[in-house]
Amino acid sequence: MTVGPTALPAAGGLLLRPFEDGDAAALVEVYRDETLRRFTRVPVDDAGQAARWLDLQYRGWSEGSRYSFAVLDADLDGLVANVVLKRGTPGGEGAEVGYWTAAAARGRGVAPRAVEALTAWAFAAFADEGLARIDLLHQVDNAASCRVAEKSGYAFREVLTALPPEFPLDGHRHSRNRLDGFERPGPE
Repeated sequence: MTVGPTALPAAGGLLLRPFEDGDAAALVEVYRDETLRRFTRVPVDDAGQAARWLDLQYRGWSEGSRYSFAVLDADLDGLVANVVLKRGTPGGEGAEVGYWTAAAARGRGVAPRAVEALTAWAFAAFADEGLARIDLLHQVDNAASCRVAEKSGYAFREVLTALPPEFPLDGHRHSRNRLDGFERPGPE
């Protein structure tokens, strides 16, 4: 069993921490949003589904394959986002970042700040294991994710062919390499 790093990602104005059982009710509430549901694969409609979702996150931490963080904002009440590092092969050179943002937090820069914090944390935490590249994948119809990728320093790499039924539309792959320099763009 792999145990994940102990230091947590840091982002200005955001608290990133592993999910807890007490987050179940907030998950159910956040997942009522149709936009979020459209781009996520695991539904969370009730307390039982929230418990199963949380169990997946806990299992990922214990296996070293998935490091999922609840994102809280000092200016907003409660859970505002999720950001996750997926390591299909713990110890491998590649990983994937995933995220979602609660409806009430969209347009406030939460996703780019959380993705940027997770990226810096992952490259520092897993440098000795050879982590060299993190991908950010999304469907082509998710323009907001293209903006998050750009703001987080993830360069567009390629169009991915659809793989129905799980991925019905083509997608984009954006990437960051450990040695890439990145300065966050100023306010828009």
